[in-house]
Amino acid sequence: MQRYSFATIVTVSNSIPSATHLPFLVKEQDDKIILLSHFAKANPQANEIAGCTPLVIFSEPHAYISPKNYETEKNVPTWNYIAVHAYGDAVLIQSAEEKAALLEQTIQFYDAEYLKQWNGLPQDYKLKMMNGITGFQITVTDLQGKKKLSQNRSEIEKEHIIADLDRSNDSVVKDIAEHMKDLKQQ
Repeated sequence: MQRYSFATIVTVSNSIPSATHLPFLVKEQDDKIILLSHFAKANPQANEIAGCTPLVIFSEPHAYISPKNYETEKNVPTWNYIAVHAYGDAVLIQSAEEKAALLEQTIQFYDAEYLKQWNGLPQDYKLKMMNGITGFQITVTDLQGKKKLSQNRSEIEKEHIIADLDRSNDSVVKDIAEHMKDLKQQ
């Protein structure tokens, strides 16, 4: 979750789901997992987040699995993936001080070099930016790991898949190969 922290948050209002893709800070605090992020205030989900149980889906890494890696021709392509579904209790971050802290933590995590520039911006500009967001914190109450790593394939096929993924130039695809290797060693 910390490594692949750009996630999808899903809320439901009047039986209609809404989803937004956001960067999250993932923290451990008092034996709890805390997710922090913010919406643009204009996003309708900003009004739905308080008082609901949102679902946050962390859906990386993933990789296409070609049937060329299988021992028989009668196979179809598939996708290997690791995902985490986090449900929890959401509360709004409303004070200017708390929003400023959230933004500074977010900047520190995603672009620490930008923090100096952010700190040098005029205070009225930063306040205007902060007035345009709805910050929130989710205390995770249910965490579900999901994975498909060719567990149902033969050892030979797994070796072929790992070798194929290892040849990729895409680091996310290579991550799936590493997770498959780890799974084999368990």
